[in-house]
Amino acid sequence: MAALFRMNCVQSLRRGLALMTPKETTIYRRIATTPRYYDNGDNAEKTLVKKKWVSYGFNEIDEAEDRHTMHATLFVVVTIVFVLGFTVMAYLPDVRGRDWAQREAYLQLRYREEHGLPPIDPNVIDPSKITLPSDKELGDTEIII
Repeated sequence: MAALFRMNCVQSLRRGLALMTPKETTIYRRIATTPRYYDNGDNAEKTLVKKKWVSYGFNEIDEAEDRHTMHATLFVVVTIVFVLGFTVMAYLPDVRGRDWAQREAYLQLRYREEHGLPPIDPNVIDPSKITLPSDKELGDTEIII
């Protein structure tokens, strides 16, 4: 069973590769109209191979210009935009201040540990400055802590 499977895979691979190869079209000229098609003065048939070319969209007429423009464009996009762009972004300074905030937090923790203080003070704001509503003002309001 495995041998049949392998044979089927190999045959389908060959068929797939045969489909991917470019087929060259041949044009037979019966009558040559210009001297370059004459073969030593004989009216022999000449086999001409038509070159297949699909434009990249930059130039529909000139193949060399089309390819050159495509290569130049891809060079600029890949090299300048991606490589240099990501390099600049990687070395930008920390505009949001995340590094500074983390460094400041570590300094505060070290200061509090050295002085025997708790890491987070329960009275960050002085309780005398806070005015809480009385029980009458709250009424039946549910308080969730």
